[in-house]
Amino acid sequence: MTDMTNASAKPAHSILTGSTEMRRRNAAERRFKAYGLIAISISLGVLAIMLWTIFADGVSAFRQAKVNLPITLSAEVLDPKGNLNRDEMAKVTTIGYGKLITAALTVELQAQGISTEGLSKKEIEGLLSKDAPGVLRAEVLADPSMVGTSQIRSVLAAGRIDGYLKGRVTRETAVRDKQISPAMLDVADQMIAKGMLSAPFNTRFLTNPDASDLRPEAAGLGVAILGSAYMMLLVALICVPLGVAASIYLEEFAPKNRLTDIIEVNISNLAAVPSIVFGILGLAVFINFVGLPQSSSIVGALVISLMILPTIIIATRAAIRAVPPSIRDAALGIGASKMQTVFHHVLPLAMPGILTGAILGLATALGETAPLLLIGMVAFVDNYPAAPTDGFFDPATALPVQVYSWASRSDPAFIERSNGAIIVLLVFLVAMNVTAILLRRKFERRW
Repeated sequence: MTDMTNASAKPAHSILTGSTEMRRRNAAERRFKAYGLIAISISLGVLAIMLWTIFADGVSAFRQAKVNLPITLSAEVLDPKGNLNRDEMAKVTTIGYGKLITAALTVELQAQGISTEGLSKKEIEGLLSKDAPGVLRAEVLADPSMVGTSQIRSVLAAGRIDGYLKGRVTRETAVRDKQISPAMLDVADQMIAKGMLSAPFNTRFLTNPDASDLRPEAAGLGVAILGSAYMMLLVALICVPLGVAASIYLEEFAPKNRLTDIIEVNISNLAAVPSIVFGILGLAVFINFVGLPQSSSIVGALVISLMILPTIIIATRAAIRAVPPSIRDAALGIGASKMQTVFHHVLPLAMPGILTGAILGLATALGETAPLLLIGMVAFVDNYPAAPTDGFFDPATALPVQVYSWASRSDPAFIERSNGAIIVLLVFLVAMNVTAILLRRKFERRW
């Protein structure tokens, strides 16, 4: 009787209904998933806000206000002797060219029926960039045959006029600004209506060198892009061969003893050292001791190389270690030497990870600023470095340093340009990351 009762009794816990503890575990799992989704949503939201802020404030840097003017290049002013001698024409300063441009602007405003009543001569000059006379002078000296002709030129408008077209300057702010006035904005409105003033795509933002605080509308990224390209080229030539060779030796050939343990620990420690420490090291060793020129691409490349070399070594060793030991055993089993095993079998299989680590390391180096500030690359540089290899020793700057320099200036036009420079830097970083992904897929092998 007792046995039959026990046999017909239902189990205490059923897999169909679930126990209290199982429901508790399922609830904890759902909470963990919710926490993960919330964290991802917050991260994506912050990223979206950051990108929107940068692009909203920086896209306008790729447009620049310009004034279309017919300018008569008077021979009496630019070439008094009439012999088109470049050395003699060089004696004419930008003041003479500025007078020609101002006169051409006054005549064109009258011809278009634009009233300049209430504007002083200084305010009329203030409609155009202070960079315009220098640009025109360089063009005339490069081609003296222009003297005596009438040229239709696109002249940069002043920074405040450019800001007015982009919404950065308003009539309310113009009342309190010494560089602009509501009357000048009235003239600008008429120039826009007549087609004299527009804001086309600004290619010079990518090619011009930096400019002084008085000419923010003329500032460009040309020197910074070239300096970053020189540094990345040198960093790749220094770090990739050294990093890969050191990783191969430590992972495949080095004996396992106390010395190699100390080396491995120090490589890991160097990867965690703050970047500014490498800047101090570069200032003390490469500039003060070795005597390399300050603010040069070669010094920047050496400092950055010391900083990312441990990262490349760690990534390369991880890629080599990921190759299954059976590959090595099979190669050695059929008579291959240790060198043949490494270079014919291990390295080809580890190549996707090696390339990915190297490119991501270079991408990290491209965005470094602190060590470059300490070696003087924050200095104002308005001359392009020469072609390699002499250009490696010329003064230069880099994209992240240029962003820092513009963001630290007071004129709002430079803040706009700093956001535009960030966009250019992000484009380079995205391109390098996409390259790493493509190379990984191309060289990836299954085993």
